[in-house]
Amino acid sequence: MSDNAILREIGDRLKSKRLSRNLSQQRLAENSGLNRTTVRDIEKGNNSSLLTLIQLLRGLHSLEEFDSFLPEPGVSPLQLAKMKGKQRRRASPRKAARKDEREADW
Repeated sequence: MSDNAILREIGDRLKSKRLSRNLSQQRLAENSGLNRTTVRDIEKGNNSSLLTLIQLLRGLHSLEEFDSFLPEPGVSPLQLAKMKGKQRRRASPRKAARKDEREADW
């Protein structure tokens, strides 16, 4: 899929989201702090900034959808492997208990 096709798809999805919320371009622009022509342009698939996309999602009350787009990174398998060597595998005996055991043998 080309970059322009992706921009058009994003624009189509934003338009669908706007219409499902029964918002006009003007109302969404006001909610987002943008100009109506900016909303029109992004819905047509014209190039825009990431900030504009964030503002539109905020105006649509859909900012949480970024979590599905770019989820919070978890611990990578390499980090897990490094940490595994540092994990405790058994409990060490208490020092006081060792001293009591030695005295009991006498």
